[in-house]
Amino acid sequence: MKKKEFKSESKRLLDLMINSIYTNKDIFLRELISNASDALDKLYYRSLTDDKIKVDKDKLEINISFDEEKRTITISDTGCGMTNEELESNLGTIAKSGSLQFKENMTGDEKANIIGQFGVGFYSAFMVSDKITVTSRSVDSDQAFTWESEGADGYTILPVTKDSIGTDIVLHIKPDTDTEDYSKYLNEYELKSLIRKYSDYISFPIKMEVTHHHLKDEEKHEYEDHKEIEIINSMVPLWKKDKDKITDDEYDNFYMDKFSDFDKPLKVITSSVEGMITYKSLLFIPSHAPADYYSQEYEKGLSLYTNGVMIMDKCADLLPDYFSFVKGVVDTEDLSLNISREMLQESHSLKLIAKNIESKIRKELETMMKEDRETYNSFFKTFGVQLKYGVYNNYGQDKDKLKDLVMFYSSKHERLVSLKEYVDEMKEGQEKIYYAAGSSISKIDSMPQVDQVKDKDYDLLYLTDYVDEFAITAIQEYEGKKFANVENDSLDLESDEEKEDTKKENEENTEMLKAMTEELKEVSDVKFTNRLKKHPVCLKTKGDVSIEMQKVFDAMPNDLGIKAETILEINSKHPIAEKLKKLYKEDKEEFNKYSKILYSEARIIAGLPIDNPTEISNLICEVISK
Repeated sequence: MKKKEFKSESKRLLDLMINSIYTNKDIFLRELISNASDALDKLYYRSLTDDKIKVDKDKLEINISFDEEKRTITISDTGCGMTNEELESNLGTIAKSGSLQFKENMTGDEKANIIGQFGVGFYSAFMVSDKITVTSRSVDSDQAFTWESEGADGYTILPVTKDSIGTDIVLHIKPDTDTEDYSKYLNEYELKSLIRKYSDYISFPIKMEVTHHHLKDEEKHEYEDHKEIEIINSMVPLWKKDKDKITDDEYDNFYMDKFSDFDKPLKVITSSVEGMITYKSLLFIPSHAPADYYSQEYEKGLSLYTNGVMIMDKCADLLPDYFSFVKGVVDTEDLSLNISREMLQESHSLKLIAKNIESKIRKELETMMKEDRETYNSFFKTFGVQLKYGVYNNYGQDKDKLKDLVMFYSSKHERLVSLKEYVDEMKEGQEKIYYAAGSSISKIDSMPQVDQVKDKDYDLLYLTDYVDEFAITAIQEYEGKKFANVENDSLDLESDEEKEDTKKENEENTEMLKAMTEELKEVSDVKFTNRLKKHPVCLKTKGDVSIEMQKVFDAMPNDLGIKAETILEINSKHPIAEKLKKLYKEDKEEFNKYSKILYSEARIIAGLPIDNPTEISNLICEVISK
């Protein structure tokens, strides 16, 4: 019989679909199983309205087999089958779909779970096959036909004999090349894995012959005539079951199995949304971060399904970066199975789903913080840095979504508190939210600058994560209360009398302080203060860059040249102040030595390195030995 040409743009279009629409060869089996599922659905649906069609639903199934020697994979279904005209129309014209037409002809509340819509999924099989043979007998005909094609050159259709209705698709797998291993698809384990990954929730049983790998060679012949058939797929996804009938163990087992975690999830979040967008989601907050979570290798994303068939294993567009720790699945009817990654990124439906999911996660976390603080503390210990990074990232555009989820250590309560809790407990007359940053709680607690705030009985937030100050800077204020770093020179907690005393002290020693500034060079100013209580010296900063921020910048691989503008403050009430005044008058060389030692002490207290520790060590020993 003469070979027929495809009615579309033939080779060019076929090549375009195979190479552009599908970038992952593994999905060919998903597409063919989805087509088989459609055929089964159509047959069952028609049997409900056509008395001539008798269907035993228990016999509606999909069978997969393979022959390693002949290099073939066979996908068979007991569905509605296709007539000669339907084979010509559906397989002879690329991008024409009987499923789409059938779906469009449905009215009212009629429902059939039709997956394919654009008719291109079948042709993905040419990514792994050099010939495809389709034998089908329609429920409307006693005559069967075989459609066969080796690709873009065309196809043939011949009448054949077939005992039962349905469709058999035989893929002749390509030989291996230097770059492609096609033989892997002629492997029981690989085929099972692909079915479970992409088609686990097809609503009809997918059956496959099981090889008894555990048997000895002499035992295997006993099973040749009695091969065991295994149902590979689960059929009903957990998220489509009645929520009230799902146990905690079922959720836990699903999570641990699907996401390869040995521990139970910390939180399960379910959604079922109908309206402008329709979808179901089953989300999990892990109890611990994956080993690669804070590395470039980590991939965020939710498994995206359409009617139980996986479109994408990790759809990153469904989660904002600050919720990248969330695992789960989303199943929607509003996306085509054949949608490409590029089309997904532009999909209005996907953007609506992502927006809803973001809001749902945020509300669940807010509820957890209020109603189950112990669990939230556990969550925040693991993923709090990611939330704080989300506050700061993208120039703080998401700060309003996240500011009520972040927490910081309270000096007064000695535990983590939210910004709202801090503000709600502020003392009368307190106008700012005070914080101090450092590498640990103990180090912050011993900082000279915190004493003045504690003396006022004000609570202090201790910031110990590298991103904390950046997050605070992005938030700027909370409920009208601005943030104040105790290290900053702008901190204003002195009484008028104290301010006047300090001003007088600095004016009387202007020349001496100027001499110290010139000697030290790295500081922008040196001055006396009465804020230090028992401590002799400390470093203060001017402007937006703090000492802790400078440490973060210094740790980056590229030197950004961003430095904190520092001020050396000396306690005017400490004996060292009088010692300096005396040395300035009597021994300038000794005065300079003391200046360097005091500045080095202030850097050590601030957690900054000393450029020449040997020099400072020698100076200290020299001064002590006198």
